[in-house]
Amino acid sequence: QAQLVESGGGLVQAGGSLRLSCAASGLTFSNYAMGWFRQAPGKEREFVAAITQNGGREHYADAVKGRFTISRDNAKNTVSLQMNSLKPEDTAVYSCAAKRSPILFTAPSLYDHWGQGAQVTVSS
Repeated sequence: QAQLVESGGGLVQAGGSLRLSCAASGLTFSNYAMGWFRQAPGKEREFVAAITQNGGREHYADAVKGRFTISRDNAKNTVSLQMNSLKPEDTAVYSCAAKRSPILFTAPSLYDHWGQGAQVTVSS
């Protein structure tokens, strides 16, 4: 049974930084592209960032490009999201997701497995 567990969320002031981590188990992690998504209250889930199976390529939403960095450690079965220069509009529940594919996808419906989510709140 595949399981993804996020950690590292919290409350931060605007301009600050947070690092989210996602630990995977029950799957062959290196076979999966990994993505981060977020959902703010009253809004649809949206793509944030994704990384290929071997970490060789990354893709970011325009809203976070230059501020967020996705990375993975296949030896530890973890994927991380470093978030810098945070803004109040980054406030959301952040979830990691796994897709068994060599290709990166931005549509949430295409991902196979999901974590439960971690709350990130950015105060102004």
